Amino acid sequence: MLDVNKIKNDFPMFRRNQDLIYLDNSATTFKPDAVIETINHYYEEASVNIERGDYLLSHKVSNMSEDARLTLAKFINAKRQEEIVFTSGATDSLNMVAYGLIDRLQEDDVILLNYAEHASNILCWFDVAKKKNCRIDYIDLTLDGEMCLDKLKAKLDQYGSKVKIVSLAYVSNVLGFKQDISNIAAMVHEYQALLIVDGAQSVPHMETDVQNLDIDFLAFSGHKMCGPTGIGVLYGKYEILDSLKPLRYGGGANARFDIAGNVLLQTTPHKFEAGTPNIAGALGLAAAVRYLNSIGMKNIEEYEKELKRYMVDKLKKLSNIKIYNSETTSGILAFNADDVFAQDAGSYLNTKNICVRSGNHCAKILHNLIGTDQTCRASLYFYNTKEDIDAFVNACKDLNVENCIGIFF
Repeated sequence: MLDVNKIKNDFPMFRRNQDLIYLDNSATTFKPDAVIETINHYYEEASVNIERGDYLLSHKVSNMSEDARLTLAKFINAKRQEEIVFTSGATDSLNMVAYGLIDRLQEDDVILLNYAEHASNILCWFDVAKKKNCRIDYIDLTLDGEMCLDKLKAKLDQYGSKVKIVSLAYVSNVLGFKQDISNIAAMVHEYQALLIVDGAQSVPHMETDVQNLDIDFLAFSGHKMCGPTGIGVLYGKYEILDSLKPLRYGGGANARFDIAGNVLLQTTPHKFEAGTPNIAGALGLAAAVRYLNSIGMKNIEEYEKELKRYMVDKLKKLSNIKIYNSETTSGILAFNADDVFAQDAGSYLNTKNICVRSGNHCAKILHNLIGTDQTCRASLYFYNTKEDIDAFVNACKDLNVENCIGIFF
């Protein structure tokens, strides 16, 4: 059992805002002292560039950066640390994959997505499909967001060898359904297609073993797992990753070039990391991983499941609240209050010092599935408590049109 009160004391945001009830963890998470101290240490005591300086401090920081890469590789059980590319976040990672694969696509090839995908895992594929005259199609989901394997099989059978890419979130950022990625991967690979996984809502909350899952690419962000903003990871199986065309070129990504335009790129992963990297971010993300490991990813997942069940059971007793994903086990809950616009509900909860997200959550075609394009989203993390949920539920009791009139920030 997690000692959540002790854990909360690791976070300056909670020490300085003791009455804050933060339920917007799918958007971003708070940062513990260990992460902040690591970032400060770099800026205060080792603030030099990497791979460029012929002096000891630069060599030391270069080693620290590669140690951070190794830490991330071990965290997701990558086969080798060269399979880890540091990016600016999951959006950047997914764009790197999409445009890196563009030369493999031909006219009439098929890219499979689903209606619950985040904009970061849709818009880049839209653009690639337009450029290559490919087809986008959607795998059917249940109302809770489950992608049934028979629906995937039907799409694969329909298009056959034309399917080149299947790109899915492991956990939906609105409905919170955890997809059966290992079986999805097996099915996708039977058709020689590639499986790209958006791990933004999964990697921070549960153990992730990319070798066991047998996925081809995984994208995730640091700020959703107690790490800094502006840093993320693209994992790729080395042989496939190495074959990608870089999205950006510049210093650090090339070994040499000449006046005739001949360019020799660095080896993977460095050929994808042009320019001065986010060194502090990489070190901070590694510190976040060490912090999460100290708590235990299995402990985090089980605790969040317990909190989610508690929250759903409490909310189901309220006649004014509609829940869209009561059966999912992740810490994400999508809901609306009767006759109350989602943003108005979020603003009202703010008056109770409760932070939730409202709107479409960047999943702008999800309304095709659930019948509404606006929901409130309460999302949990391991530092939330049942007391947080009790306060949230008590506030939801009063979510009605009258109480929300005239609420402004």
